[in-house]
Amino acid sequence: MPQVLHGSQNENYIDRSDEELIDMIRHNTDEGAVDYLINKYTGMVKKESRALYLIGGEREDLIQEGMIGLYKAVRDYSADKGTSFFTFANMCVRRQMLSAVNMSNRKKHQPLNSAVSFYSGGDEEDVMLIDTLEADELSKPESLMMYRYNIDDMNKKIEGRLSVYEKKVLAEYLTGDSYDTIAARLGKPEKSIDNAIQRIRKKLDQ
Repeated sequence: MPQVLHGSQNENYIDRSDEELIDMIRHNTDEGAVDYLINKYTGMVKKESRALYLIGGEREDLIQEGMIGLYKAVRDYSADKGTSFFTFANMCVRRQMLSAVNMSNRKKHQPLNSAVSFYSGGDEEDVMLIDTLEADELSKPESLMMYRYNIDDMNKKIEGRLSVYEKKVLAEYLTGDSYDTIAARLGKPEKSIDNAIQRIRKKLDQ
């Protein structure tokens, strides 16, 4: 869910669509619109970083890369392509993060050819994979191979390697909540949540 910072400077933008704000930026009518859009979608960047953190990235580096992707989205978005700014920004953020993870793994001689977003579905013990970034008209053909997602393989890892407790932690973690919030919800110490996340990272990275 996009985060909007309310304040006197933001009141000029709250009732405007993202596309209207981009138009304002293009015509140099209000530089504050850039900051407003960046603030609005910073939460999305942080949430997207969580899934990639589990499969090989470092969270602070991923957030930094994601913010670069968000700035690129503001710079490059065109309503003529028939997609919303949110969809385009989400794609740019994921692509920037995934590119960084791929680069890191190539240095380790561990090519990465999948990236996923998660949500908890069904009963509390299930973790499903959805919202994958598929190849579409927004991506250059030469880039498509890099962003193929191996969903079946990740599902098998989750189902075959994670304990029931780790699946619950994974589902909560990927909602974007803090460790202390997750700990309170599951009735566990915060250290237990942190340890579970580290185990999950190792199991999914194998």
